[in-house]
Amino acid sequence: MKAMMLTLGLLGLLGSVVVSAKPLEKRTFCVFDPLGANGSLFSTAKDYATKALEWGYDFHLRPYTDEKIATDDFKAHQCDAVLLTGARARPFNKFASTVEAIGAIPSESVMRNLVHMLASPKAAKYMVEGNYEVAGIMPAGPIYLFLRDRSVDSVEEMSGKRIATIDYDEPSKRLVRHVGGSIVPSNSANFSGKFNNGSVDVAYAPALAYKPLELYKGMGEDGGVIRFNLAYLDFQLVVHKDRFDDQFGNQSRKTIAAAYDKVAEFIQRDTKDIPQKYWVELDPADVEKYNLMLRDVRLALREEGVYHPTMLTILRKLRCRENPTHAECVEKLE
Repeated sequence: MKAMMLTLGLLGLLGSVVVSAKPLEKRTFCVFDPLGANGSLFSTAKDYATKALEWGYDFHLRPYTDEKIATDDFKAHQCDAVLLTGARARPFNKFASTVEAIGAIPSESVMRNLVHMLASPKAAKYMVEGNYEVAGIMPAGPIYLFLRDRSVDSVEEMSGKRIATIDYDEPSKRLVRHVGGSIVPSNSANFSGKFNNGSVDVAYAPALAYKPLELYKGMGEDGGVIRFNLAYLDFQLVVHKDRFDDQFGNQSRKTIAAAYDKVAEFIQRDTKDIPQKYWVELDPADVEKYNLMLRDVRLALREEGVYHPTMLTILRKLRCRENPTHAECVEKLE
């Protein structure tokens, strides 16, 4: 988790600042960073706050090392804006949170196209839910399965395995149950410790967590990383819409999306940092099996109201644009 902030440190590239001629309005920006005010994510928020001066807003930054507390303070209107992981942002916008739908983003190019699409003014109405607005989405990379035993590389072999599962994320819990795994309640602060000390057999994380969270300790000589995108992790900037003018959301989303390419370079670098010996390549038949499993769970969560159907449709269209011969595109399964 500590390394996830590294992908976000590129927002210093936002450009030169021309302070707005109108009086600056003071707002509070609550920032989740496990390292608090000394962390890279908090530093990124400082860069963003500098850019926001152009739009007439003077942000006071408040660091949080506990994401739940940051979320609760935002709900209690102690923060005008908050930066959270996509899973934590789910209560504020079902459409935007569905970006992290399991199995819905198979490649970096799909994520890239989606982020730029959502930064368009045409998508603005979907980024608002009640008085909450998602004012930016930043990629943090694909989520992979990290194994203590690399021979556990099929859906069937996950049955009975202890899996570190984010306890506030219903889709994650549903997926673990679907494969017959044993849920070990965890959070972003302790899942790596449980994996490294052998309390769990399997953990899921983006590649950029590998080094700082020392996941190689948990994998040892026998472990591995399955090269398959379970989902695509993101960070979301959420604001109380009535605390900002009508232009703020579009300005913010466009600015954050403009930094995508540089952030993607860091994701690629962190992926290459995982030694080749650890990567587990799936057979095409197993890839198809994983895709079908994730689709079944994804559609069930849609029917239960966890995932937003419009976002799922957008994601399917983006996947089919990239791979029009895939079964879901020919048969229109979603």
